[in-house]
Amino acid sequence: MEKYSDINQKADMRINEVLLKNLTRMAIVFYVLAISLSGALLQAQSSKDEGVRLIPVDDKHRIDVYINGSLFTSYQYPDSIEKTFLYPVIAPNGVVITRGFPLEPRKGDRVDHPHHIGIWFNHGNVNGLDFWNNSSAIPADKKDLYGRIVHKRTNTVAGGKRGILEVVLDWNDNKGNTLLTEKAMFIFTGDKNSRTIDHISTLTALNGPVTFGDSKEGLFAIRVDRAFEMPSNESLIFIDDKGNQTAVKATDNKGVTGMYSSAKGLKGDSVWGTRNDWVMLSGFKDSVPVTIAIFDNPKNPGYPAYAHARGYGLFAMNNFGQNSYDPKLTKFNMTIEKGKSITLYHRFYVKSGVELTTEEANKIFKKFSNEY
Repeated sequence: MEKYSDINQKADMRINEVLLKNLTRMAIVFYVLAISLSGALLQAQSSKDEGVRLIPVDDKHRIDVYINGSLFTSYQYPDSIEKTFLYPVIAPNGVVITRGFPLEPRKGDRVDHPHHIGIWFNHGNVNGLDFWNNSSAIPADKKDLYGRIVHKRTNTVAGGKRGILEVVLDWNDNKGNTLLTEKAMFIFTGDKNSRTIDHISTLTALNGPVTFGDSKEGLFAIRVDRAFEMPSNESLIFIDDKGNQTAVKATDNKGVTGMYSSAKGLKGDSVWGTRNDWVMLSGFKDSVPVTIAIFDNPKNPGYPAYAHARGYGLFAMNNFGQNSYDPKLTKFNMTIEKGKSITLYHRFYVKSGVELTTEEANKIFKKFSNEY
């Protein structure tokens, strides 16, 4: 006959076995739940990072643009600068492709042309006013010769597979009188190796006729990082439409790798002053190939645009110049009557890891030409 204590001990053992099995089952369940929750969080985070996100930073007067979780650029509209602009601009592999000066000077930056900031859109002759060259470097007694672009409001900030930013800008004279109202739309897209900005600008003459006169200073532009300048041992002096001289000194060419290519098959300095569907600038930064391209559009007045592409790092496409590039030609003039509008379309494209080919550029141009 079993003793009561033995029976009790066996019962305790069975209870312990049951408890152990239940605890093991519970541990497995909690482990599976933890893994599932972790995966769900990671998936949610991944889903959150996919596509394009636009984040307003109102106190800093900017709107940040993220593509697949990484900062691509920021639309900036500070009161202290005479225009709005996109800065910085970052390639898909993470390298900055815009010059730092004058906002954030970096080692090796050229310090010429303080009005060259990031990506911008303006012109050097609008009813005789120079919007292009205006900056803090212009003396107060000369400011009446220059125009200023002012951010008025933000209409649309939207993300998803593509990001859309629509803003309203005033093109003012130095006394605050408005010549033009601009509705500027930026459409941001990207993938693993590329980023695209479609810039659609509708310009409306507000208080009277507005004439865009012939000037080489325009229109859609970027000032690139030192790595994408063309190697040069020359010191150069450039003169604007008002006769002001700017010296660009020769510097060390270490890490300077840029080379222009055009739709017409031209290379290097020979691209400047030629008309093209597109122009691209290729180079290396941190040993990674990067190509920057600007595309014109057949719908634009003044198509095909002139390449205002300088070896020292200014890269622009200009629909409103002609005689300034080729003195044998008549001067360009286009007037927008009061209350009337024109719309211009430009595409900015940057690719990293692999250089953009001519065939690819032609395909992008064709698609862009039919997209809007």
